[in-house]
Order: sequence, then structure tokens, then C-alpha cells
Amino acid sequence: MIIVYTLFAMRRLLIVLLLLPSLCLAADAEFRLSIRDHRFEPAELRVPAGKRIRLTIVNQDAAAEEFESYELHREKLIPGNSSGSVYIGPLEPGRYPFFGDFHPQTTTGVIVAE
Repeated sequence: MIIVYTLFAMRRLLIVLLLLPSLCLAADAEFRLSIRDHRFEPAELRVPAGKRIRLTIVNQDAAAEEFESYELHREKLIPGNSSGSVYIGPLEPGRYPFFGDFHPQTTTGVIVAE
């Protein structure tokens, strides 16, 4: 009986080890935006279409800013001198504008999924 359980456990371990590379490949792609002088850098961010991404937003200004996008259905308050993350996608190919809600005239950008 112990041999059967051991073989069963080894089989499960083998399956997990075989699936591990594909699980690593399925991880979210990570991208970064900075806010400096009430502007997003880069103002145009290219990401892969069809893939979920983690977008880390680093606010280098002393004032808070809110990342907002109607097309992406996301908003996130980023306090001054701090960072935050939002998860987006998977996206269809296209352009997805975003802006800073507190300084919408200057804090603008677009995510391009391709």
C-alpha cells in the first residue's frame, strides 16, 4: 500500500514539474510608468495584445495623482513619492488613452496594445 501512495505522490510531483515552465510563462507581463512634473513617462506605452499586464505607476512628484482610463475601466490614486499597481487586460489590439485626474491637461498618455 505504501508503494502505491509513493508512486501516486511521485506522479503528482512529475506533473507539477512538467507544468511549472508553462505557469511561469503565463505570469503577468510587467510595465512601468513614472509621473514626473505632472506628466507620464513614457507618454506612449506599448504592450502585447492578448496578455494580462501589471502596470506599476511610480509617482515622483510630491503631489498625489490619480491614474484614470475610461477605456480600460481603471482608476488608481497614487500618493506623492510612492507607487501603486493596476492590472489590465488581456487587451484587444488598439489604443487606450489614460490621464491624471488631478492634472488632466498635462498628465496624459496612451497604452498601445499590439
